[in-house]
Order: sequence, then structure tokens, then C-alpha cells
Amino acid sequence: MATAQVLEGEAEFQVPGVNITCKTWYKVIGDLKSHSRPLVALHGGPGVTSEYLEILTDITNPRSSALVVYDQIGNGRSTHLPEKIGDDSFWTEKLFLDELDNVLNHLGIQDNYDLLGHSWGGMLGARHAVQGPSGLKQLVLMSTPSDVPTLWTQAQQVWLSQLPQETQEILIQSELNGTTNSQEYQDAVAYYRSLHLCTIDPMPAAIAAGFEAINKDPTVYLTTFGPTFFNVTGSFKNWSILSEASAIRVPTLVTNGKVDEVAESVVQPFLKEIPTVKWVQFEHSSHMAHYEERERFMEVVGEFLGPGF
Repeated sequence: MATAQVLEGEAEFQVPGVNITCKTWYKVIGDLKSHSRPLVALHGGPGVTSEYLEILTDITNPRSSALVVYDQIGNGRSTHLPEKIGDDSFWTEKLFLDELDNVLNHLGIQDNYDLLGHSWGGMLGARHAVQGPSGLKQLVLMSTPSDVPTLWTQAQQVWLSQLPQETQEILIQSELNGTTNSQEYQDAVAYYRSLHLCTIDPMPAAIAAGFEAINKDPTVYLTTFGPTFFNVTGSFKNWSILSEASAIRVPTLVTNGKVDEVAESVVQPFLKEIPTVKWVQFEHSSHMAHYEERERFMEVVGEFLGPGF
């Protein structure tokens, strides 16, 4: 198979309340002029980068379509706005929805595309789909919470209760005492992540790069999610799509891992509410099934998306 063409660029993005023209960095792997629909992949975090989604070319290359990834504003190679840290009125869901629309329009694919969102990216993708964009044909929600304040939080407490007692105490006390910057807390979170975020050791470089991006500039993560891991305290703490998921009218694939931090209970509402939906759980995966069960994941998602004509 011939090597796919690669295009990197920046889409200018006008953001209210910012006196500069922001830019969203993107990468297109494959030919946007192909007869097959492009797949737009939305990264998680909030606050990581898109590099770990480039592996999805395993799906797009065989269907001779393009994969589009981009670093959301505030992250990676897109415009950073560290002066906006803590500004809940700025880092809103609408900001990221507007950015997605801007990228689609900039690339000229707004009339015909498939969308895959991972984790927070799936939350963004689900809300985008609720709006009924005519160009969206199919949706993949990968390890995506349907509700943060209740279902996601409850799932974390279940996983937390299964950790060694000493680890539980470190996590709980550090969050209560506001000492989440301590090495002890960070080590405990890393252990949790090795069980429920990525079970591959060592963690693949592309995934690790995302966490490094948060460490380098935590503006988006700290504002939207917060400093604690098990209790969201940022601006997305009340995020939920429970009352709107039924408005998603495109065929939708929902996936998660058997030991995913986004547990079965957290994705179930999508299965009950979305009219045309399929669910696949990956038995040997946590939150990164596209790496942990790469071959099967690509097969399942590729079969769902089809040739994309």
C-alpha cells in the first residue's frame, strides 16, 4: 500500500474575548478529495494532544479515506492562552464546538464526514451530533462518559474501592488536603492509570506525550477538569448529555474497555437513548483499546464505518 499523503496546517480561529487571532493546528493523513468520507478524530483530556489518535490510520488507509486530527485550542501546537487559566466563562463547551465547526469549514468537509471522539473528545462529539449537523454521517463514541457528576464519579469510586488500602488512603487524603501536587499522590494516580487508563507498560510514547503536554501547560485541564482525579471540580463538573442523547440521529458505535475508567455504567445511557446504536466492549482493554487491542479495535470500528462512500 502506498504511503498516505500528509498535510499539516493551521486554521485561523476568531475567539471572543481574545485580542489575537487564534490558530488550530491540524494534520490530515490521506486525501481529502478521495471518494471516501474523511474521519475526524477528537482527542480527550481535556488538555492532551492529538498524536495518540494518528494510529487510526489503521482504519482510514484501507478505506482510502483521510484521517483528520487536530490539537484543540490551548493545547499542543495550537494557540495557548495561559492567561485564561481558571476562567470558567472562557473554557466552555461552546468554545470547543465552535472550534470543531471552524476546522470542518476550513478543510471544506462540513458536508460529509464521520466523527470519532475519545473520552472528552467523545463528549464533544456527542454534543456536536445532538445539534444535528447535516454533514455528519456516522459517530463513534470511544470510552465516552454520558454524565460526569453522577455516573462518571460513581464509577471512579467503585474502581477506587478496589485499590490497595494504602493507595486509597493516599488518593483520598491528598484530595481532601489539597496536596495533589505531591509525588505520593502522583504515583498513586499513575498506578490507577496503569489499571484503568492504559494497561500497556511502558505506556506508548504517543499517549505519554499527551500527559506531558498537560504538565507543560495545564491551563485547559485544570480549568475544565480540576486538580483532583476522582472528583471533577472544574467547569465541566456538571457536564451531562443524559437529557439530549436521544437527539443523536446518526448511526453510532459506542465502545469501552472491560476495566475502563469509563465503566459500562457510564456508557449505558447512550445505548438506551440513541435510536441507532451499537455497543462493543473490549475484554482486554481499559481506556485505550485502540492500542491495547489494536487489531480488534480497528476491525470493529472499520467494519462499522464501512467504505464511507
